[in-house]
Amino acid sequence: MSATVAGCLPRSPGSQSPAASGNRLVVASRNRVDSVDPAGAYTFGAMQLLSAIGDPLYAVTESGQLEPRLALELPQLSSDGRTARIPLRRGVRFHDGTAFDAAAMVFSLERFLAIGKLSYLLGDRVTAVRAVDSHTLELSLGQPFAPLAELLSAVALTPLSPTAYRQHGRRLLNERFVGTGPYRLTFFSKQQQRLEPFADYWGGQPANNGIDLVSLSNSTALFGALTSGEVDVLLSTSLEIDQQAALRRRSRQGQLREGSGAALEISYLTLLSDQPPFDNPTLRRALAYSLDRDTISERVTLGLRPPLRELVPPSLPGSDPVAWVRYDPVRARSLYRQAGYCQGQALRVPLTFRSNIPSDRLFALTWQAQLRQDLGDCVQLEVTGMESTTAYRQLGEGAFTLILLDWMGDFPDADNYLIPLLACEKEEQHRCLEGASAASGSFWAQPGLQALLQRSESSSGAERRSLLQRIQRITAGANPYIPLWLVAPRAWAQPGVSRPRFDGSGRLQLQALTRTGMGVEANTEAVQP
Repeated sequence: MSATVAGCLPRSPGSQSPAASGNRLVVASRNRVDSVDPAGAYTFGAMQLLSAIGDPLYAVTESGQLEPRLALELPQLSSDGRTARIPLRRGVRFHDGTAFDAAAMVFSLERFLAIGKLSYLLGDRVTAVRAVDSHTLELSLGQPFAPLAELLSAVALTPLSPTAYRQHGRRLLNERFVGTGPYRLTFFSKQQQRLEPFADYWGGQPANNGIDLVSLSNSTALFGALTSGEVDVLLSTSLEIDQQAALRRRSRQGQLREGSGAALEISYLTLLSDQPPFDNPTLRRALAYSLDRDTISERVTLGLRPPLRELVPPSLPGSDPVAWVRYDPVRARSLYRQAGYCQGQALRVPLTFRSNIPSDRLFALTWQAQLRQDLGDCVQLEVTGMESTTAYRQLGEGAFTLILLDWMGDFPDADNYLIPLLACEKEEQHRCLEGASAASGSFWAQPGLQALLQRSESSSGAERRSLLQRIQRITAGANPYIPLWLVAPRAWAQPGVSRPRFDGSGRLQLQALTRTGMGVEANTEAVQP
């Protein structure tokens, strides 16, 4: 073990190095966790943590199937689709020993609606919650909502002990968590969290004796910690592409074990559609034809992030894999010419990338070079980096002509990708004045599109899939966004640890990890209730 790397790892009280910890595991990432309160959590790292210490009503399995968890079955809907009743599992206990019931679920949902940073998830969809009896929950809906069970799989909606949170009903408790999950949180800092198996968990016990989640500040430290044996498992989040590729090579050589999950994160370009130059739809379309996804994906991500031509991940119903146009420099040149460029004048486009995300900078420079080579007399990129937190604060102010962003839905459903980018409550012709489209920085609106989004929420089956694809085709025709590539979560484990597995929501199944030779097959089965 490298003493240098070992000295960089934070330690919680009582934690040990992997070599001395038996079947206790250290899992590393770059995921700093600022809050463990479901109402205050919103980052990937926080959701990964909550998925181990909390339970949702429903969950999406590794194979993509929806299954009840704290619920006993799928929601029972009234004839008008506006009331849903959910029978709850009995015999479940919170980490403080108190019983989980419908009243606890009502407390948790009402608290989330009141103070949750992601309260828009429920928003106008759920207008009231009540306990019909001790173990039956009733939700009143603003309108029929087809993916209700998928929505209720969002880990931020995990129930909390009303006893433990009595004094925090309307304020956050950022450093302590009392829920129903397979692990208890016994130590919390923003850089490290210690998890112990919950002996009274209603489902199967974890396959390991506990988890230490640690956050390291940069990709080099993470890579070194895994290759030196200082950590057992490493998540790919924020790990530089060349280092991911190196770990993949090692896994193919049998030196590591690699696992990957459903690709649910999309990267895309947002075009400011209500200001010059991209208030001109011809120029937006020209830019869409100017993006060589295949070459960029190979050069920037070494093929780890496949090209994407839609806003909905291909694994979800409603996907339309060819909605956006392919790279076509001849067609792009023709459109630039129509707009008055390529004839001694090139369109200058300021592109903003997030300076703290290595792949963003590589993308910006690679695309800049590709355009200079293929369409340099027509369009030129002027690239500028900005720290992501600063960029997000300015997004809704119309500060960026063109910016690279990404999005991963809080629950795996097509609407949770389209509505956050396209919804518009107040519009003026093709300009969104109020709504998600304005907040996302495009300010684009299309008459009738909001009605289609609302119809898609309340429809199901083939009708819903058709609506979702129609929405994407309309959006692709206007190009307020240009999809770039698709990102799948990955993790690498030491050869003496079981292969990492992900659930259908893209989160590492910590409870399934174990050291091989310690009953992995039997214990892995035990985590399935």
